[in-house]
Amino acid sequence: MRRFFSLFVLILLFGLGIFLFSPNVSQAEITTVCDATITTNCIQPTAPLTNPLGASTFEDLLKNIVDWLITIATPIAVGMMLIGAFQMIFAGGNPERFATGKKTILYTAIGYAIIVIGWGMVSIIRDVLNVQ
Repeated sequence: MRRFFSLFVLILLFGLGIFLFSPNVSQAEITTVCDATITTNCIQPTAPLTNPLGASTFEDLLKNIVDWLITIATPIAVGMMLIGAFQMIFAGGNPERFATGKKTILYTAIGYAIIVIGWGMVSIIRDVLNVQ
């Protein structure tokens, strides 16, 4: 079980690294820069710098972070709940393994609840700051 968990964490971190550090080429626009004195070969493609966070205000940044966390955390929480359920099912009468499965499900539910509460906190901060 320990090897499975280590492999799961390794795959998760690898996928997260690819997601975070991959260039977003599809949204880059090609612009042209021309010098008025040169008429031949004046097109020089350049890609403008875009905001990687996709937010112009602090409220947008918080919303993007929490939305990303919920998007990532939902399948992870479902997977961890299934792992906890399998631990409980395959405990084979061993109370320690059954308790491990219960703890897995409990800690997963608590962690996901914290993330969902964070989503509510963004709404509260928006209301306190009177941001529309």
